[in-house]
Amino acid sequence: MTIEFLLSPEFHHYLIGASFMLAGILHFLKPAFFVQIMPDYIPRHTLMVYLSGVAEIAGGLGILLPEVRFEASIGLILLLIAVFPANIDMAVKSIRKRGWSELYSILLIVRLPLQFVLMYWVYWAGIAN
Repeated sequence: MTIEFLLSPEFHHYLIGASFMLAGILHFLKPAFFVQIMPDYIPRHTLMVYLSGVAEIAGGLGILLPEVRFEASIGLILLLIAVFPANIDMAVKSIRKRGWSELYSILLIVRLPLQFVLMYWVYWAGIAN
């Protein structure tokens, strides 16, 4: 594997696709984990976990297919935007329960700006290139 390939959009299509498909599959293998982190204001937690799992699998698969890569990338970016409030909710709940200095709280806080990095990564690989 060459450095050129590792830097190529094609490699990142595979990496993004596999990452989102794995995350989506986990929604079906471990739904209880995802249900417990669902914000209270979202109705029908289990249904939403399964729907978001389907969306992640579809987006991950779609980014691998040149015919629908653009649309899949838009969908993945919208999904990342949609789950961002839930990530904020998780961080706030952790800080209230554990405090700012707990590793879990710190990781959840660090994850927030990483959502924007993920959005850009999907944009770069799936739309810009």
